Amino acid sequence: MSRDGEPQDNRWIGRAVPRVEDDRLLRGDGRYVDDIALPGGVEAAFLRSPHAHARIESIDVKAALEAPGVVAVWTGEDVAGLPPMLNKEELRTPPGLAAILDPTVRMTPMPLLADGTVLYVGQPVALVLAENRYLAEDALELVDVRYAPLPVLVDPEEALTEQAPLLHGDLPDNTAVAVHARVGDPDTAFASAHTVVSERFEAHRYVASPIETRAVSARVDPYSDRLTVWSGTQTPHRLREAIAHTLGLAADTVHVIAADVGGGFGQKGILYVEELLVPYAARLLGRPVLWREDRNENLTASSHAREQIHLIELAADAEGHIVGVRDRITVNFGAYNMTGLVVPYNSLCHLLGPYRVPHVDIDVTGVLTNTTFATPYRGAGRPETVFAMERAMDRLAAELGIAPEELRARNLIGPDEMPYATGLVDRSGSPQSYDSGDFPELLRRAVAKADVEGVRARQRAGGRDGRHLGIGFAMYIEATGLGPFETARIDIAPTGRVRLAIGAPSQGQGHRTSMAQIAADALGVPIGVIDVTGGDTEATPFGVGTIASRALVNAGNATHRAGRLVREKIIDAAARRLGVPAGSLDLSDGVVASKEPGGPSIDLTELAGRAALPGTPEPADGRHGTELSETVHFRPPGFAVASGAHAAVVEVDEHTGAVEILHYVVVHDAGVIVNPMIAEGQVTGGIAQGIGGALYEEMVYGPDGQPRTGTYMDYLVPTSSEIPDLDMDEIHTPSPMNDLGVKGLGEGGAIAPQAVLANAVEDALRPFGAVVRRGPLSPSRVRDLIRPSVTPG
Repeated sequence: MSRDGEPQDNRWIGRAVPRVEDDRLLRGDGRYVDDIALPGGVEAAFLRSPHAHARIESIDVKAALEAPGVVAVWTGEDVAGLPPMLNKEELRTPPGLAAILDPTVRMTPMPLLADGTVLYVGQPVALVLAENRYLAEDALELVDVRYAPLPVLVDPEEALTEQAPLLHGDLPDNTAVAVHARVGDPDTAFASAHTVVSERFEAHRYVASPIETRAVSARVDPYSDRLTVWSGTQTPHRLREAIAHTLGLAADTVHVIAADVGGGFGQKGILYVEELLVPYAARLLGRPVLWREDRNENLTASSHAREQIHLIELAADAEGHIVGVRDRITVNFGAYNMTGLVVPYNSLCHLLGPYRVPHVDIDVTGVLTNTTFATPYRGAGRPETVFAMERAMDRLAAELGIAPEELRARNLIGPDEMPYATGLVDRSGSPQSYDSGDFPELLRRAVAKADVEGVRARQRAGGRDGRHLGIGFAMYIEATGLGPFETARIDIAPTGRVRLAIGAPSQGQGHRTSMAQIAADALGVPIGVIDVTGGDTEATPFGVGTIASRALVNAGNATHRAGRLVREKIIDAAARRLGVPAGSLDLSDGVVASKEPGGPSIDLTELAGRAALPGTPEPADGRHGTELSETVHFRPPGFAVASGAHAAVVEVDEHTGAVEILHYVVVHDAGVIVNPMIAEGQVTGGIAQGIGGALYEEMVYGPDGQPRTGTYMDYLVPTSSEIPDLDMDEIHTPSPMNDLGVKGLGEGGAIAPQAVLANAVEDALRPFGAVVRRGPLSPSRVRDLIRPSVTPG
């Protein structure tokens, strides 16, 4: 090992480097929004609607205004001059997709505070600003709101009927999104097929529930009048633009900082009204303002996810080769269309997965209901569609009498077929193409690790004490590296330290470590001299964010390219300093030295310090100058397709309905792995959330639109005790879509658990003839599946 712990082979990419973030966080020295002290500040609290659908007849805030410590109380009337909130970037339909499919996308701007009607329980109705949160909460109870209840729609299928009341009076019906895609001749394929299976599968609603709930604080500098906003956002640049638009400011007068973030998972990747009202209050009051969400607000008023209905049909020949797929997908958007086509179209263009399907007919409808709005959550439409497709694959296998793993193997796209065109259009509006992958190898390894033959032998031997063994498989693909771009800036400080700023913030992904590894290799410096900043709109004026499994592909490649350009500048500067040709020098371990033994050399620290001195002469041609810095905006040419195969062995107790995971296998392909330890952690975390959705978590609404699982007493999340040890493996098919060959990984682990565990539980319950059509597979739901059958003798 060399200085700063650099590996002997001089390569950092591929090394399990311990995360540099962890020491500070484990010592309790993290700086989350709630930790940022803003002297002289006030705190905000929101009065939220107790009704799912109602007309506001009157609001009386007089008593609240007179309460101790109250600074201001605002209602919709007080902020009526501000434009309603709209996630404009997410609601934009790519031109290519619009031209080919002509989807319906209806925008539903959300008032910052309810403007006469409330559409879901938890919608903000009034804002109280007080000297502290306790006094603000007390004042909320004094706000007198009179409501006139209106008809409530919770069921998305009911909301599509002609007699359903309209949620938004300016729309002709409750459809927010509609898109239809067709490939080949599905009608003929189904008519001539040997076997057709038709099923209804439902992905149930649940929530991201990060450890750190949403929080935002804001302060106006009294000298410059600049607005600084700290937020647990995943998209600080988009938030900056939205704040500037709402408040009528120039974007460069708004500074957004994504502080340490205790989990985001997509829930913090969109825009919320609270993030606009807090900066507005800071400017209007001339005092810092802080708002942090409590857990009940997070469960009921932050975005939900996953709720879909699939009416899916698979057509196959006698050997089990799929000849056609049809699906009618209904997506519950909740009360507002917050992200347009994102989730519905992700479901559409990921439905086919790794399988070869010549004829396709998919129709997706996004529906407005009186529930909390739904947005992307880790996987963003993929877990739902994989659940439907992989469950349908098992139903087809049962119909044909073919082992589920064998049916999958017969239909997998081979590595020799890459790049593979599906005939669909991808989310960017281009013809969908899988750039790389070896799906048969993923399945082969999963089957081997799961010991299928051993499990089947144990099944034939019979259960013990009413406990039944089951095994399931599920496969997926994920188009990662979503554009349009991401930014990286590298500066060499006069001290020789490397300052790397990227547009993508971190919510636990380890950016400060993995991005430093990429920069170290690109530059030729030790990782210990690199400082990484992410998610600060001053450090990188342009950026998109950490969503959609895109950070490593986009920010990583921007970092790589910036590093290579700065490396050239360093070598050129050293060549001028040493009086030798640049081609005769190399940069390694932070030292520029002659390629020939015994030649001249100069340390980067010395070179950078001299370059920073006043009066340093410029080279005659002025090609690079002495500024050792570079900014790169990386624009991906297409999606890098990641993939994986999961297998699960479970035991189901027929008496209690309890599901125990005995063995969980995951084999994934994310191309080149920058840091194996971080990658394993990302997959593990995703699987843990997927297991939560498969077995425990569900946001339940009553027919009156009242959430029934608004606390952790009712909404169950798994603990470490419920997550089994994972049997993990990986293959590496580098993506040709970027210089590093990397693919996104952050969402992959969360995509398949719901499907694989449903398949395993159904296999265990085969003696009862049970069919799993929705989750979560809680003990009571499993017992409901068993009850219609006669217990085997």
